[in-house]
Amino acid sequence: MKKLGLSLLILAIALMLGGTAFAQGDNSVYFTTYYANNTAAAPDATVRFINDGDTNGNLWAAIYVFDDSQELTECCACVITPDGLLSESVKTELTANPLTGRVPTRGVIKVISSSSNDPTATVPAAGLRGWATHIQSAANKTPYGPAPYTQTETAFADSNLSSGEQALLQNLCYYDALLSGSPCSCTPEDHDF
Repeated sequence: MKKLGLSLLILAIALMLGGTAFAQGDNSVYFTTYYANNTAAAPDATVRFINDGDTNGNLWAAIYVFDDSQELTECCACVITPDGLLSESVKTELTANPLTGRVPTRGVIKVISSSSNDPTATVPAAGLRGWATHIQSAANKTPYGPAPYTQTETAFADSNLSSGEQALLQNLCYYDALLSGSPCSCTPEDHDF
């Protein structure tokens, strides 16, 4: 009987400690996802971020858009107020003004949660959470003809932000701004595209 009591006590302590860990929240500051089928014939993908309000201040989503050849095509920083929602169109806001002049059909989107409004000088600060819709090419046909695309939505992946990665993103964005002069655009929070 003593073994059962000791086992229950250990289990109770483990559950309390585990519950405390869950209550602490997520301090991620760097997020990644992909986009695909970014063509005129396909539906538009969407990137959404919220400010969880934990900092009681504005945060910026420093967004870096890459093509599938690992080349930065656009960057910008979009403000998100506490408890605010930012919705960005991949077609019309994140890939519409690429440095190369060629709109990428697929690639990677990286985001730093920052207390700075400058994507070339980010100050990482936890508090953003993000999701993205993904346009998938469908191989199936419906009874009414082909169903060329399906859409899924997933959370951005929490990623590890090293000082080298942060410096690289900031430098690439700096040179993008010098060469193109047209960062990706940001939709105001109270507008959805």
